[in-house]
Amino acid sequence: MDENSTRQGRPGPEPLNAERDLYRLLMAQGMGNSQACREIGINRRTGTRWRYGRTVDARDGRQPHHYPPITPPRPVVISARYLSAEERGTIADLRRAGKTMTSIATELGRSAGTISRELARNSGAEDGEYRPHRAQRMAEARRPRPRPGRLSSDPELRDLQKCLVKRWSPEQISNQLPTEFPGEVDRHVVHETIYHALYLQGRGGLKRELTKSLRTGRARRKPHRRPDARRHGGFADPMTLINDRPAEAADRVVPGHWEGDLITGKHNGSAIGTLVERTSRFVMLLHLPGAHTADAVLDALIKSFQSLPSLIRRSLTWDQGKEMARHLQFTAVTDMPVFFCDPHSPWQRGSNENTNGLLRQYFPKSTDLTVHTADELSAVAAELNSRPRKTLNWDTPADRLAMLLAITI
Repeated sequence: MDENSTRQGRPGPEPLNAERDLYRLLMAQGMGNSQACREIGINRRTGTRWRYGRTVDARDGRQPHHYPPITPPRPVVISARYLSAEERGTIADLRRAGKTMTSIATELGRSAGTISRELARNSGAEDGEYRPHRAQRMAEARRPRPRPGRLSSDPELRDLQKCLVKRWSPEQISNQLPTEFPGEVDRHVVHETIYHALYLQGRGGLKRELTKSLRTGRARRKPHRRPDARRHGGFADPMTLINDRPAEAADRVVPGHWEGDLITGKHNGSAIGTLVERTSRFVMLLHLPGAHTADAVLDALIKSFQSLPSLIRRSLTWDQGKEMARHLQFTAVTDMPVFFCDPHSPWQRGSNENTNGLLRQYFPKSTDLTVHTADELSAVAAELNSRPRKTLNWDTPADRLAMLLAITI
């Protein structure tokens, strides 16, 4: 019932039906309340009541009445991560032309898995044909959120919390479900579903207290960075990725190719630089008593490498940490090119990662690393370099490096 219709047949101003309709139109166009009221010529309080609604109290024997707000509906914004209607039309055209899923994915800039799932989900069940308009309708029908969680609607699946109390991981539980419910595919949930049930309260169906049984013990989900989120590492200077590193570095035959990284202390407030020569596994440690900024790391690297013969100064491989933002200055001084690993690919610095694990015996996590002097770091490096290594046929890194230098000279 319109607010102004109650005025008919009663003393008072004429109903503002036309003004109300114009106000609704201006609001739908994105105009603010004050500006819309000035355009129409009404009091700002009237516009506010129209926008947010109001309740008329009971009086003279009449029932109370609520006039709903006329706020315009928010536009539905579909994320670009979902296929659009135009993309579905392109998929249908290329599919009819006999293109493979890989070539369709390349054409659209999507992954082949996205195209494969789209064809499997939205092709007709009766004829198996993929029609873009029907596929769009099917996708839109599945999109409404929020949907009830799988575990919240299945009491038997909720019994999984017994396994969580026993400190089973969600992945272990997920892989046990086919044995627990053979043939019941709807109950074979992936481990991510179990994580959602724990961390998304109101949708999941599992008690939040059970997060204490997880190995991390986190009460909140740690956000996952997109694989390409640090593609450029925040550097002003362009990077050279590891794919362009010389083949001799990968072969571990020619000495002089190094891997580097930082190990950090409590709250990332302190750090020690670690350097490993790929062929001999020879270790050097960088003393960073103050901040581990790009300038501090640059000075420590230059000091360490300038003390070495030029024969074992060929290249340096690092991750995309911002401490290497001044890599071009390092190259200019030492004549050593710096190659950067792909994001989230620590195995591309395997020797360095292994060494960092060994160093944690000397420099535990969550400790203050600034208490260690340069002499202490040198002593630790010397101890590691004099330790026989299985990967070197039980030679020590110091002996192997000396032997390689003798051969090279």
